[in-house]
Amino acid sequence: MIIDCHGHFTTAPAQLATWRARQLAAVGTAGPDPAEPVITDDELRAAVEPHQLKLMDERGTDLTVFSPRASFMAHHLGDFAVSSAWSRICNDLVHRVSTLHPDRFAMGAMLPQSPGVDPATCLPELRRAVEELGAVSVNLNPDPSGGSWTAPPLTDRSWYPLYEALVEYDVPAMVHVSTSCNPAFHTTGAHYLNADTTAFMQLVQGDLFADFPTLRLVIPHGGGAVPYHWGRFRGLALALGRPDPETLLDNVLFDTCVYHQPGIDLLTRVIPSRSVLFAGEVIGAVRGVDPRTGHHFDDTRRYVDATPHLTDAQRAEVYAGNALRVFPRLAARIADRAAASAR
Repeated sequence: MIIDCHGHFTTAPAQLATWRARQLAAVGTAGPDPAEPVITDDELRAAVEPHQLKLMDERGTDLTVFSPRASFMAHHLGDFAVSSAWSRICNDLVHRVSTLHPDRFAMGAMLPQSPGVDPATCLPELRRAVEELGAVSVNLNPDPSGGSWTAPPLTDRSWYPLYEALVEYDVPAMVHVSTSCNPAFHTTGAHYLNADTTAFMQLVQGDLFADFPTLRLVIPHGGGAVPYHWGRFRGLALALGRPDPETLLDNVLFDTCVYHQPGIDLLTRVIPSRSVLFAGEVIGAVRGVDPRTGHHFDDTRRYVDATPHLTDAQRAEVYAGNALRVFPRLAARIADRAAASAR
């Protein structure tokens, strides 16, 4: 079995973007009706079947943890009320996709974060997403300001209400920023990777997992610069009197959204296989074909299959075993569906 832990609804029907534009144009007023946009099941099927599902079938991916489009979260736009309405609509759509294709998609939820607003305000939507919509994970934005980095580090106690809920539900969080509003930082080429690296360094500097020993955080995009600069992080931890970064790897995991063979080889050589989750971010920011190989950059299974740094047993862990351990609600969902099919 192959589980992609990192997929986004980047092909949502146009009505979603149209509603969002109307919402942002009306900030400060009542705004458009949250009962819109009206999107049929057939339109949702048409949004994923020739796109995500087609590529999953071609590349042999069985199931994707599917969340709202990361760049569309845009927590820096509007206020908490705007973000709350937007996250609810996006989460409902992803839930519907996971209901239409329950064997292929499992829901990941976005949170209604807003700059300067207490993270605890996200708890009602987090609880709704898990309890009512069946979310198996959430995306946690460490920088709701969109590139200004006004939020405290992830180790700050202001985040603790969210962590307490995640531990209560046994649900992991993917640490994933959204659109950059800073022209110095390209959203996917700089801001995403900077944030991945920044989040890990914050964890090196703090004691978060002493307070939450069962909390699990997934750092996407191969961990940004982390595996490449592992010696730097080890050296900094030593200089700061902190534990070796490897002690974080029971709680912190990295995905395989790295789009060339040398990158996957490095990731799987430096990071223990128990802390690596398969992902392709399909369909994400890098969609083209690599002219050097003739294959899509984001066809990450090719790289994981080819790396010499995994045994067959370790490869199986990366492809599914680790995900079933890190996403226990996903494991339970798969087991329940298998049991139902066997009756």
